[in-house]
Parts: sequence; C-alpha cells; structure tokens
Amino acid sequence: MSVYVYAITKAEHPLGLDDVKGVGEDPAELHAVNGDDLSAVVSEAPADLSVSRRDVEAHHDVQERLWADGAILPMSFGFVAPDEAAVEALLRERAEAFSQRLDELTGRAEFNVKGVHDEDALLRSILTESSRARELNDAIREGGGTYEDRLALGELVAQEVQAREEALGQEVLATLRPYSLDERLSPASQQYFVNASFLVEGERSEEFAEAGGELAEALGEGVNLRLRGPLPPYSFV
Repeated sequence: MSVYVYAITKAEHPLGLDDVKGVGEDPAELHAVNGDDLSAVVSEAPADLSVSRRDVEAHHDVQERLWADGAILPMSFGFVAPDEAAVEALLRERAEAFSQRLDELTGRAEFNVKGVHDEDALLRSILTESSRARELNDAIREGGGTYEDRLALGELVAQEVQAREEALGQEVLATLRPYSLDERLSPASQQYFVNASFLVEGERSEEFAEAGGELAEALGEGVNLRLRGPLPPYSFV
C-alpha cells in the first residue's frame, strides 16, 4: 500500500494531529512510521490526489500543525512512497543527515518575500523622471513620432524597468538579510522583481516582520511587498 509522506520529525515530537485531516476527498488517518530516532508522518495515499486547493491546503495544514510543536522536515506536496517499509528504510538510511538538519532548523522559521511592481505606476515614474522617455512619448502621442522613435521608447522603457526592479530587489535583500540566517533566491521574473525565502531565528521573527513592514511602507506607491511568515522551513530542507 503506497503512503503519502507529509514530514519527518524527531521521534520525541508530540505529533498532535488528532483533529487534523490529510489529503484526499476522504482522508485516511494520519499516523507515524518510526525508524530509530526519527518518525515520518504519513497517511494512506489517496487514489484521487490532485494539485487542488483542497489537497494543497490539507498538506500544509498538517505540516504547520506539526511545526507548531517542534522542528520538522516538510516534504514537498505529492511525495508518495511505495509502502511504509520504504519509509522506515529511508529514515534509517538517512538518519544522521535528517537528524542534523532537524537540529539546525529547531527554533527557526521561514519568511517568504515577494515584490510586485504596479506596471502603470512604474511607467508613470519613468516618464516623469526620464526626459528622453518623456520627449519620445510626447512625440508619439501627438502623431509625430517615427517607427524609430517607437522602437527607441520601447527599448528605453525596458532598460529602465529592468534597472529599477534590479535596484529594488537589491534594496529588499540588503534590508532583510541582517535579520536572517540563510536565504533562498528565485530568479526575478515578469511577475516578481524579488522572490526570496529567509531562514530566521524564532526569537527574531517579530523583528524580521517589523523590518519587512517598514520597508514595504518606505518603498511607496506602486510597489507591493508581500511577506508571508513565520512558516515551516519549506525552502531549507
């Protein structure tokens, strides 16, 4: 029987999951598979597992409940093992590495930070602050611009957007790094000018959140800095 694996913990973890439901339309009972000093929280793998809001939320609910009572190694959504024997064998085979990482993550939390720029506000600021961009835009808007003017304006705006978003991303990282122990960066994208996860000592969580809130206000109109946390250390397992 295949099993769905939610997280790995130390054997002494209280595993307070009596009122928590796992994944699947009709969730199977959550229970532990033990391997010496470690445990894995599992349930029977459902036949109807899907990347749905229901199952993703259930997956994270189990992990967050476990994490509230002690360090965990949260598994990625959809982690299925052939059977409990395979899980037990993995716990024994990787016992030293798993135990060391659990010790390293004890008392620590993850914060995820994403930065979004309002495109209209960004374009307005470029046209306000760049005389060349404003000159080209005025010429095109009044019907006097050439094809080369349109091309030049597009290239100029693209360069300004990239430069400004890179600078903002670096400002966010420079501001929050002093409050964290480690970080995981995702490449900047069209959606987010910064997408970073920070590992933070539990006792500094409030300080980190306050710094993030102050930074969000300081960045001003047109910039939305989204901070989630404290969370289980999803990105640091």
